[in-house]
Amino acid sequence: MPPVSVTKKRAGIVGVPPFTIMEMLAGPDFEVFDLDEPQGKIDIETASPFLPRVYCGILRTVISNSIAIKPDIIYIDTGAGKCDCAVHTATVLEDILPDCEVIRTRNDDSKNFGTPLCKTKMPLLQKIAAITASVQNPNAYQSFSPCTATAGFWGVPPRDFSLLNLFPDTTHVYGWTRCMENKTPDNLDLELHFNPDIPTVFFAQSFCAKTALARHLAGKHPHGLYLDCDVTAGNSAKAKIQAFLELSGL
Repeated sequence: MPPVSVTKKRAGIVGVPPFTIMEMLAGPDFEVFDLDEPQGKIDIETASPFLPRVYCGILRTVISNSIAIKPDIIYIDTGAGKCDCAVHTATVLEDILPDCEVIRTRNDDSKNFGTPLCKTKMPLLQKIAAITASVQNPNAYQSFSPCTATAGFWGVPPRDFSLLNLFPDTTHVYGWTRCMENKTPDNLDLELHFNPDIPTVFFAQSFCAKTALARHLAGKHPHGLYLDCDVTAGNSAKAKIQAFLELSGL
């Protein structure tokens, strides 16, 4: 578990809360934890008494992180920019953490911050880590030169980032992850966008509602692969990606 400050208010975020909230949390009075991401070696099984094991691995991670970190306040997006499952997770958090203030938000932000990271040349793991970190940064992005895309990754940031190591550095990012960087998580037009000219993996966490959209878009793409995986990316998932990219000449 990461060290916890005793002087700052501990704030957990789930999804992408509205910009005004993230601007406030960027101040000196808060220590912010992205509860969607694994924080240190917190055991995801600590969530099992409160959420079914057959449930989104990201939201199970939210519960296990919250139990371990004990935030003072949690901002959880329960609007269309996150998912219906987050609505129920917010209720669970309220019941199991009575000393924590759980604030439901709906992010309807429409100001486009741009997506320079999604289109630049960078190891994909590093790129998506930077995009998830950008949620906590209210400032304008620095510029990154775009590269010519050779592959695409569509979807949400995976719980297990290790599967991203299989992609070339010239992979462009699409789907909800691109919406994250643009700070418009409820932008369906942007989420639906993909490049039909490059081989693309359409990824979603198992048991996430976005599996339906991922598989649907993969079926429309002339060279798409649908993939979902749960808590960790096993050898089967990695082998599918590797074979798909190799057969695509990458």
